[in-house]
Amino acid sequence: MTANAVLEPTGAAPLLSLRDLEVAFPLAGGDRLQAVDRVSLELQRGRTLGLVGESGCGKSTLGRAVAQLIRPTGGSVHFEGHDLSAMWRHGWFGDRFVPHPAQLRQRIQMVFQDPYSSLNPRMTVRDLVGEPLRGFGLARGQAAVAEVQRRLAQVGLDNNALHRYPHEFSGGQRQRIGIARALAAAPALIICDEPTSALDVSVRAQVLNLLRSLQDEQGFSYLFIAHDLSAVRYVAHRIAVMYLGRLVEVGEAEALCRQPRHPYTRALVSAIPEVDPDLEKVRRRLPLHGELPSPVNPPSGCAFHTRCPQVQDRCLAEAPLLRQVAVAEGVSPEEGDDDTWVACHFVD
Repeated sequence: MTANAVLEPTGAAPLLSLRDLEVAFPLAGGDRLQAVDRVSLELQRGRTLGLVGESGCGKSTLGRAVAQLIRPTGGSVHFEGHDLSAMWRHGWFGDRFVPHPAQLRQRIQMVFQDPYSSLNPRMTVRDLVGEPLRGFGLARGQAAVAEVQRRLAQVGLDNNALHRYPHEFSGGQRQRIGIARALAAAPALIICDEPTSALDVSVRAQVLNLLRSLQDEQGFSYLFIAHDLSAVRYVAHRIAVMYLGRLVEVGEAEALCRQPRHPYTRALVSAIPEVDPDLEKVRRRLPLHGELPSPVNPPSGCAFHTRCPQVQDRCLAEAPLLRQVAVAEGVSPEEGDDDTWVACHFVD
């Protein structure tokens, strides 16, 4: 197992497996921007993995690398047992069959952040939602129209939407159209890249509830990417926290939010607003000081040491490995508490 291999606590074969995934972008002058740095994760069928962190931490880049919209520069992405880096090859290779790229792409779909720019303004809803059906050869003619109607009904839109254009809908309705388009391909994995950040608070709650109910009904998995930890906590079974391209903490959602172990995670959890106004008045916030360092020239040692309130000399010289940690002394263990991974020298 690699240093950053964070496994789901089950013996079942994972739907998605990342091993030492890296994504780097070349810059002028020979520099490199290391957006994703040796990330290893697993996602089981029917589960939601939340990926959280500040803007610029690499979480959206990771999601696009999983969907093969960006080609990774290192490591591997295995989906349903197939290496996605070999998507350009298909057929029988010895005793191993590699599916056609379209078969794998059909099984991974994305819901994008901005519902205003992710939908073609010149296409009707019927054509937008029906595009995966045509592209993957799933249905045509009246069968395709019926399938589009079925998918729209699943996201709470009626047949009156079929011949309308995206500009005729609100932001929340447009995001529902984007979700229906993803569902039309009958995927096993949906990557949600900040799907609620451009929506009002009330609409955001409706979309989150919709995503949860769809998963309960159809059993697919989500990779849910967001900077809002409260939204991630609501939909995710498991949460991975990223900082400057690396994982700093991974664990079951409730355990991680109830007992955050990494200093960065504690700061994120402390920023979640309390519903009870009395608790909101007395709770202690842990503000982060300073700016996120540049991924072009990251700090030596632990990347978080420039903002960490408990930094010590070792943090400046040695990068901590992601390791499994035990339940803190005096805390009653609950489900998931003993499956937390943290990259911090002094977590114990």
